[in-house]
Amino acid sequence: MSEVKISAAEVNKLRQATGAGMMDCKKALVEAGGDFDKAIDVLRKKGQKVAEKRADRDSSEGAAAIKINDDNTSGVAIVLGCETDFVGKNESFLELASQFADIAINYDTKEDFLKADFGGMTVAEKLVEQTGVVGEKLEINAFEKLNAPYVGSYVHINKIGALVGLNKENEGVAKDVAMQVASMGATSLSYKGFDPAYVASETEARIAVIEKDNEELGRLGKPLKNVPQYISMSQLTPEVMAKAEEDAKAQLAAEGKPEKIWGNILPGKMERFVSDNTTLDQEQCLLDQKFIKDEKKTVAEYVAGEGVEVLDFKRVSLG
Repeated sequence: MSEVKISAAEVNKLRQATGAGMMDCKKALVEAGGDFDKAIDVLRKKGQKVAEKRADRDSSEGAAAIKINDDNTSGVAIVLGCETDFVGKNESFLELASQFADIAINYDTKEDFLKADFGGMTVAEKLVEQTGVVGEKLEINAFEKLNAPYVGSYVHINKIGALVGLNKENEGVAKDVAMQVASMGATSLSYKGFDPAYVASETEARIAVIEKDNEELGRLGKPLKNVPQYISMSQLTPEVMAKAEEDAKAQLAAEGKPEKIWGNILPGKMERFVSDNTTLDQEQCLLDQKFIKDEKKTVAEYVAGEGVEVLDFKRVSLG
């Protein structure tokens, strides 16, 4: 039986539809007897075989992509994962990630997104097809949706994506805060969102680490680290703050400072007490972090000064 003649136009049409290489497209068309739809199925089956072989591979490389709707009230951030940085930087791979994000904006969950249509197949099927094309495991490693009166975003070199929801439109603040989210990796909007059990456990763990460090520092004759009593504003009750102020006054008295000047000194001491005992908040709470563009103020102080409120944020990254 003679081989079916396949034109360059037919090969190019299949290549445009699937992203597969020219030779793979030609072989698929030949195998399908020139039938375009069957050729797509041939490529899809090839992708399934490759996907099965590479199912246990680590897809820790890839690209983060974001899509915001036309009125800036909804945004989605995804990570299209692959196996190597080489593939993750490829233009066609980045374009595929962008196409997936364009579809993802219409869905609220990863599950529904994977079932969505992508040129006559589902997103999940497209991932399998492209696994065959690329030769690496491809999957959606992250999917985050955010809705707010105004949604802004920032993508850092296709590796980290951040969405920020504000109570009203302010493009500059939204971008600034999204950059903060991307670079500083907050996990919570405010200390008010912490589980008390988590804070208690983290406090115990951090104190244990510092005390162990101090044993070694003491052995070497070096200055010891401060051992905090607390690590979050959620622990600084009115009673705790009152006791801290009493202690500060007692210290000032012991130092022989005149009581008439305590009012000038106490605010700074109390500010230092709060700073020393809220390290968890400063690390993990977006609003309590030092603002990356001006470390003299917190993110909360920055946005308040701009007359807006941060309602929520989402962050995705590779790995």
